[in-house]
Amino acid sequence: MNNKLISATVALGLLIPAYSYAQTWKNEAHDAWIDGKAESVLLLNTNLNNFDINTDVHQGKVTLTGEVDSDVDKALAGELVEGLEGVKSVDNKLTVMPASPTKNGDNADDASQVLTDTKITTVVKTRLLFEPEVSGTAINVTTENGVVSLDGELHSSAEKDLALNIVRNTDDVKNVVDNLRVLD
Repeated sequence: MNNKLISATVALGLLIPAYSYAQTWKNEAHDAWIDGKAESVLLLNTNLNNFDINTDVHQGKVTLTGEVDSDVDKALAGELVEGLEGVKSVDNKLTVMPASPTKNGDNADDASQVLTDTKITTVVKTRLLFEPEVSGTAINVTTENGVVSLDGELHSSAEKDLALNIVRNTDDVKNVVDNLRVLD
């Protein structure tokens, strides 16, 4: 055999494992990036207790484990993560551990309102976070029976007006309670 052929064979034999290792590292880094985004979206949602939700990502597939209070919370967590860029699929293995029953018991109207309120809060918080002229992280959003309450401190009255209008222009919002303060 000639020396060039031997050298090329040896070089190729060394490059294939190196390329394979580089691909593995790239995939693991991408999974870690998705995991961080999933943890963040769950953390920012005020309707979920994200400390009871664990995420595991492998090749873009996110597995959710842990405990939530209701089927609505389980579905919400799955939908929030499924909508993230880079997520190929979600395996929602969350266990529903209902809180103590209410005096009146659960009914379809209550569940529907909770789901609507959860959706409103999620949409409002997301819109505030994506608006570059509003300090979305400085605003706490809660919703009860379609009434959205905003709490926090903003830098100007214009920023406050923008935040309030974003909420008013969100579907299903019946009213807005303004507890925002403007820093001087």
